[in-house]
Amino acid sequence: MTTTDDRVAAGVTALAERAEERAGDEFTRAAWLSLAEPRPAEELSPFDPDDRGWVGEGLRWLVAAAAAYRVAGRDARASRRGVEGIAVARDLQSSLDGPAQSACLDEFVADFRVAAGMNDAEAAYRDAADAYRDAGAAVDDTHRVATSPLFRAAAEPIEQVARGTANGELAVNWEDLHGTDPSDPGAFLAHRATYKRQRFPSLLARAVDAGRLAAPRGTTEYGNDTYRCPDCASTDVNWTAGRTLCLRCSAPMERR
Repeated sequence: MTTTDDRVAAGVTALAERAEERAGDEFTRAAWLSLAEPRPAEELSPFDPDDRGWVGEGLRWLVAAAAAYRVAGRDARASRRGVEGIAVARDLQSSLDGPAQSACLDEFVADFRVAAGMNDAEAAYRDAADAYRDAGAAVDDTHRVATSPLFRAAAEPIEQVARGTANGELAVNWEDLHGTDPSDPGAFLAHRATYKRQRFPSLLARAVDAGRLAAPRGTTEYGNDTYRCPDCASTDVNWTAGRTLCLRCSAPMERR
């Protein structure tokens, strides 16, 4: 039986082979599988309330798919993924009905507008920031909310896109995405939307211009003498989705 992990691994393999369109196809399939069964072992329905927001992984891969299609020059397909993603995010607001979760889904809506090359992304991010500020009073544990699967899933696409502009390093981190004072949950979380509004469009534009989308970052090691990148000669390794890739350029590593 094919799983979400299998499809993600196929998408990462496609990125390593510089086949971004195929990566978009595989990430789309991963998204559909994840949206259908967010936690198969727990028999969790995507339509049930879930204070952790596991269904966010499906949205994450739809954003990644749209970005991959944009990089591949398949703008029409990217646009369709954006439309799909926005519809799903809006629908999920009827089940993930906590104020902070609803605001995070607003953030996803803005991400889809950027990844798909749609209009009104800036306004969508401003709406998400306002929703976070309004939700602040309902947040008891800022760290638990910000590190939940839903919020982590919303952070992953910009982190992945940004890697391609930073020689494979983490160019977007926790401190970038969040405010400085977790005791003020509304402002702390609203910073996510503000930062993305300022950075995500230009980061994706650079990836589109380069014609390359980096693989997600997994477990890394610098200066591993066992491996060498055949493309750029780096010995810095990124183990992600079961693949051994170059940390710098996402090419498959070769054993020395």
